[in-house]
Amino acid sequence: MITCSNRLIAASALLFLLGISTAAQSRSPNFLLVMVDDMGWSDIASFGSEIDTPNLDAIARNGVKFTDFHVSVSCSPTRSMLLSGTDNHIAGLGNMGEMIAPEQQGKPGYEGYLNERVISLAEAFKAGGYHTYMAGKWHLGHSEGKYPHDRGFDKSFSSVYGGASYWRDKFGMMAVVEEEAKYVMGAKELDTLPDDFYATRSYTDFLIDSIRENRKDRKPFLGYLAYTAPHDPLHVPEPWLSQYRGDYSEGYEVLKERRTARARQLGVVPEDAKTPVLHERVKKWDSLSAEEKAHQSRGMEVYAGMVSNMDYHLGRVVSFLKDIDEYDNTVIIFLSDNGPNPWFSDDYPGNRGSQFMAQFDNSKENIGRPMSHYAYGNGWASASAGPLDLFKMTVGEGGIRSPLIIAGPGVKGGRQTDAFAYVTDIMPTMLEMAGLDHPKTFNGNKIEPMRGHSMTAVLSGTKDTVYAANEFQGGEMQNGKWMRQGDLKAVSVAPPFGTGKWALYDVASDPGETRDLADAKPEALSRLMQAWDQYAKDVGVVLTGQ
Repeated sequence: MITCSNRLIAASALLFLLGISTAAQSRSPNFLLVMVDDMGWSDIASFGSEIDTPNLDAIARNGVKFTDFHVSVSCSPTRSMLLSGTDNHIAGLGNMGEMIAPEQQGKPGYEGYLNERVISLAEAFKAGGYHTYMAGKWHLGHSEGKYPHDRGFDKSFSSVYGGASYWRDKFGMMAVVEEEAKYVMGAKELDTLPDDFYATRSYTDFLIDSIRENRKDRKPFLGYLAYTAPHDPLHVPEPWLSQYRGDYSEGYEVLKERRTARARQLGVVPEDAKTPVLHERVKKWDSLSAEEKAHQSRGMEVYAGMVSNMDYHLGRVVSFLKDIDEYDNTVIIFLSDNGPNPWFSDDYPGNRGSQFMAQFDNSKENIGRPMSHYAYGNGWASASAGPLDLFKMTVGEGGIRSPLIIAGPGVKGGRQTDAFAYVTDIMPTMLEMAGLDHPKTFNGNKIEPMRGHSMTAVLSGTKDTVYAANEFQGGEMQNGKWMRQGDLKAVSVAPPFGTGKWALYDVASDPGETRDLADAKPEALSRLMQAWDQYAKDVGVVLTGQ
């Protein structure tokens, strides 16, 4: 059973060990969990970016910056692990709901929504006496009974599908399916949005208002702020729309090299880390016409503006927490759900040549404004990954390595760690920091145990690693496979961005995966491949086209 006394005892003991004041020990910590969407590993300044992100930089300076943190290749699988502490194939998102293959239909773990075999993070915190709020992208069930409201959030305002216009027009992402976005507030589907709706600002407003409304009872809160930014379509208001005009005219190859150099300078990758060669599907910048260069540069300018806009609104939440005297008692956790998106808007299923896409104005001057529907493509996605190879939808490091920053009570700040960690580790970490249990049953259902590890010892500075040297951790999505043990990573990148052949990398010294060690260390590769086979059996992976 989750009890308040357990929570206070555990939290007090942790704070005592860290030398935090007696006054703070009497209060359970709040949690602000911030997940952004499709943001590259090097898209914020503290990881090598030129984009202005002062609020995230400040959180990084005050907290712990994880340089070897991993997620899944796409949105909903990562979110299912974040909110369950276990593998996505157990939690119901063995594949994204929109992409479940015929051979996966009806199989356990492929329900296409967060299933009842897991207790959600919000359900666990609500049972432990917390207020629970959510604002932003859900993507873990889009039918009645499967909304955030149904999985433990007291107050929620959410975009249900994978992506949508940032304005009030409610345009969706894809022709044929999800042409119109779906929003819910609590249990109610919204027919319209406010005239002044802009997703990033409106989600921020909702979370701030929710926290403010329930302050009188002094109960702690869990706030889940799931920004859709900077997921396409690329939309942002002024002044961010014009903030980066002219900054990306030299192209994505130059930007990737500059970010890699900056990452080396910051020490987030080794000094001798090599810059990966761009994938063969990425057109060389010099092969583009002047018009194509101008058009693509404009997309990256707007994308950068979206990242800065997100940082600005996150700063509003931080300022609000300071104003209400809750900042020092709030653990802030920031991450991305996967790497940068390599698709252009026409690459989405059914979009190319469709009437749906014909209604939008994607001229250079309209990108970022209402009635545009633009994604920046694989060249800029490669640049957003910086010193890492590949991007979203692949198990290359650029697809599954995410920035992670954690700050607040229980965290010995001002540090950087290269400890390997995984998205399933977030929930056990938060539960331990809050002094809450993970139940074996909930609402009459048997609950699967968490597969993640708590990171609290690394956060407090008492340990250097989350995983023991002999432990394995891996994943799978759409036939892409990876397995880690220590610094070694075995990886099989599925078509179209790979061949499906297994490779082996030392990703501590070679985060860009430029030197395949498969021939030099065949025994290590075999050991990791066998570990992946066991993992797939344990969690119920169903491969497609086999």
